Amino acid sequence: MPRSNFLTENIPQETAGPWLWLGTVLAMLGVFCLCVMIVVAALPAFFSHSHSPFEWVWQPNQGHFGILPMCVGTLLLSFSSLALGFPWALAIAVWHLTEEASAFAHAKTAVGALIRFLTTIPTVVLSFAAVFLLTPFLRLHIGGTGFCLLGASLMVSLLILPTMILVLESGLKGKLEALCPYGLALGFSRYDLLRYCVLPQSVRTLTQAAVLGFGRALGDTLLPLMLAGNAPHVPTRVNESMRTLSAHMALVTANEVGGSAYNSLFAAGLFLLGTSVVVTLILRRLARTDTSPERP
Repeated sequence: MPRSNFLTENIPQETAGPWLWLGTVLAMLGVFCLCVMIVVAALPAFFSHSHSPFEWVWQPNQGHFGILPMCVGTLLLSFSSLALGFPWALAIAVWHLTEEASAFAHAKTAVGALIRFLTTIPTVVLSFAAVFLLTPFLRLHIGGTGFCLLGASLMVSLLILPTMILVLESGLKGKLEALCPYGLALGFSRYDLLRYCVLPQSVRTLTQAAVLGFGRALGDTLLPLMLAGNAPHVPTRVNESMRTLSAHMALVTANEVGGSAYNSLFAAGLFLLGTSVVVTLILRRLARTDTSPERP
């Protein structure tokens, strides 16, 4: 028998609908009020000619409150983390779905458990481990202080890796299992079916995993705060320090309450909000339109 939903099993059917609608309306109203608050609070920063956030210099003591270096740093960190993590996520997902040897059965179980365990590790633990292990290694081999774009990108890619692996596995497994009875009878291996039949028809699944990983990297605060060096300029090399918007907002709010520096944070929040909205719209677009058939 199908399992009943524990949230609505004790609610009569005729009253469940209004409660769901009320919850939906309240959630939408809360999100709308949050967006309006950020936009209204950011307007003074946008229309201020003396303290404009659209500058490349962040020097509050000299009246410069530019957030453009942090915007570029945020995008650099997100894209570099995605470039480092996505190939590994795809490789692990493919291996986990296609490995048939019984000798590796325990390895598959261990890898699956490790992937799910990584989703539960707090970012502060990853940050402290990287400060004492990864940062000295980078300082020794690539120069600089070790608190740089490369170190932050490596750890953020590790952070988003489990999310992308789980999305890829859930999207590819069903289509692969549907093909296996026929493909294996024709002499194909599971890897052949996945490579030649499933992956070419799963562009949407691959894109969803990449977009979710990018959004996760975009919003992380603690890893770039502790590992990127927090230098408010655009890095030109991977061993240079940089600062993301989320880390910038955490640093400024810890020292400022009011003033031009504090007001510029709402412009930074609006940029992050706009980027998150774009990521969400892309996901919804992928869910509604199917440019590549998901069913083999």
